[in-house]
Amino acid sequence: MRRVLFKVSGEMLAGEAQSGLDPTTLARLAAECVALRDEGVELALVVGGGNLFRGIAGAASGMDRSRADQMGMLATTINALALADALRRAGGRARVLSAFELPRMVELFNAEAARAYLADGEILIFSGGTGNPYFTTDSAAALRAAEIGAGLLLKGTKVDGVYSADPLKHPEAERFNHLSYQDCLSRQLRVMDQAAFSLCAESGVQIRVFQMAPGQLRRAVEGEIGTLIG
Repeated sequence: MRRVLFKVSGEMLAGEAQSGLDPTTLARLAAECVALRDEGVELALVVGGGNLFRGIAGAASGMDRSRADQMGMLATTINALALADALRRAGGRARVLSAFELPRMVELFNAEAARAYLADGEILIFSGGTGNPYFTTDSAAALRAAEIGAGLLLKGTKVDGVYSADPLKHPEAERFNHLSYQDCLSRQLRVMDQAAFSLCAESGVQIRVFQMAPGQLRRAVEGEIGTLIG
């Protein structure tokens, strides 16, 4: 699977601080992405904005949900621009494609153009979620993976795969190496939100859930770690 989409959470870009942007984390992630591209992997990323602002948190505090989600989409754009800069400094060619128009800053997403950019060796960063409120970055990742024809969607988490229960709360939980889409549904395993998971199943995009740590991205692409769903 040489065309891969990697879902990058905003919290991941914050490093140990858990908020804001950590330059060391950005540089390390960028170096890993550029190394993969140099090895022939066509790589795209969907970036979240939780390190800066979460729409659902704003709504919980009384904000209008649509407005709060729009603010969250803008937060993903800040992260995307920072990551694109880090990728370029690491020697890669990077381009940000947004779900909504933001002239003079980013390019509006177009699936055909995105596929051409990937084939030409650029690393793409998709910002702005789906462009609509009430949809998560999981949904954005699944949608973009289907649109660009990615065979694999990578989801980095705090644990090393999919378990029968939260292993941080239930040490006896069973870890899975491989699951079908139907396995996840029947076991009610919350790999991604339902809309995102259904889209991956319908479009045949495999999902690999793995523990994101330095040096692990390549191993996830090569299938050495995590849980494969599909």
